[in-house]
Amino acid sequence: MPGRWVEGAGLLLGPLLLAAGVLTRLGQDDFFPGQLAAYAADPARMAWSYALYAAGTVLLWPAVTALGRRIGPTGWARWGVTLVVLGLFGRVFHAGISHLAFQLVDVLGLEAAQRAVQGTYGAFHVFKATNVCIMGGWIVLAVAAYRARALSLVRCVALGLAAGLPLGVLKGSTDPFALAAIAGLIIALVPLGVTVLREGPAPRWWAVGLAVAFVPAAFLLGLSG
Repeated sequence: MPGRWVEGAGLLLGPLLLAAGVLTRLGQDDFFPGQLAAYAADPARMAWSYALYAAGTVLLWPAVTALGRRIGPTGWARWGVTLVVLGLFGRVFHAGISHLAFQLVDVLGLEAAQRAVQGTYGAFHVFKATNVCIMGGWIVLAVAAYRARALSLVRCVALGLAAGLPLGVLKGSTDPFALAAIAGLIIALVPLGVTVLREGPAPRWWAVGLAVAFVPAAFLLGLSG
């Protein structure tokens, strides 16, 4: 579980969607006042940017599962997969807060939204405990992959670079370190995704059609409440 096709899609699309999300907001200030200002100036662009990034974050879950399966049942792998997945939960939580902050711009205006975010930015929430997982999980997983020879040394180092991806709410993630971290995920995971998808027979035509139809159907059902 969840299976070769879901895992392969996560390995292939997760890093690429992260990259697409970040590149869509390239050129904007990376901190929350600038991100909110960018949304006020071009809501569609920033909404798409954050949506792509959030989708990529979610798809890294089956990607990590697939890599953990390749590594094998070692202590390093168990800890690495667990820490990374917990970190992904934290990032999705941050994405939800960012989404709400953008809605404040629509409702209250830019300056009021910036004041509201500034006044609540350090508020306590239980997902603060995942910050260490966000930063350290990728390093532990990279060490596990290297010890098991599941990836080459270069790709293990590239995987560890993901620890440098900025965490928190309304982070633009377009600085050189963040771009290097995303490039590292692409180098480490996308080739493995291609390999995973090629390892077995092609899916049946009706299964492909069902999967393609499920996405817009689920989206429309979600909009209906």
